[in-house]
Amino acid sequence: MADTVSGGTLTPAEGLTLTRMGYGAMQLAGPHVFGPPKDRTEAVAVLREAVERGITHIDTSDFYGPVVVNEIIKEALHPYPDDLHIVTKVGARRGPDGSWIMSRHPEDLKAQVYDNLRNLGLDALDVVNLRLGAQDTADEESIGEKFGALAELRKAGLIRHLGLSTVSAAQLAEAQAIAPVVTVQNLYNLANRQDDALVERCAVENIAFAAYFPLGGFTPLQSKTLAEVAARLEASPQQVALAWLLQRSATTVLIPGTSSRAHLLENIAAADLVLPADAIAELDTIGGEGEGEAR
Repeated sequence: MADTVSGGTLTPAEGLTLTRMGYGAMQLAGPHVFGPPKDRTEAVAVLREAVERGITHIDTSDFYGPVVVNEIIKEALHPYPDDLHIVTKVGARRGPDGSWIMSRHPEDLKAQVYDNLRNLGLDALDVVNLRLGAQDTADEESIGEKFGALAELRKAGLIRHLGLSTVSAAQLAEAQAIAPVVTVQNLYNLANRQDDALVERCAVENIAFAAYFPLGGFTPLQSKTLAEVAARLEASPQQVALAWLLQRSATTVLIPGTSSRAHLLENIAAADLVLPADAIAELDTIGGEGEGEAR
């Protein structure tokens, strides 16, 4: 494997060291994360390029496709390098029409873990995130039974580490009372900073905070301030947005996704971009009234 990508690494738990610049595999599926990709050969090439460039952190799920993305990961990278860590998530299934069906019954969560093991060709999963949702966070629904089911599989050796996705601070505390939590994966970017306090908490507790949709997701970030800072630094707005996240906290990790090798290399280059203090101060204003909306 190539030298580690710029941006450094993070070790949130014994036996788990992640490159802070990771790769999110969601976009390797077809439109709306459903069905096969338009170009499977390029999808395989993107994954191999990511690993060759030193990325050791790949984010996926069996409900991407469904199954399709995990099958492509296996095709591209199996047998996996010893230092490559695949982070997956459970908590949803897909309907035949591509609909997202939340599925968090403890027994089905366990079944989803077995699905990921089979489709990735693994005996144990490095990290499994329990994927919650906006309704759970808003209602502060207890997650003890759900997370406990995954903790049982951790004790059985089928999962090495556990994490949470789309989670509140209270739910993180509830999960930590059951088993160690090594990752939190929440929506967070320049324009969506409602989790500032959770980012800080994860830094204190050495929990990897994986900012999903770091570029806005399906509604890309658009900001006059971002564009002006990027022009001044002779970088793309996307690179600046990623660099800001890496400098936001020492335990922030990124999982930007792409189905293009050229775009992958552009994302990786963002880890080399050091933002000066005045640029960070300008970027910190994004998200205020009338600025930085993800639209």
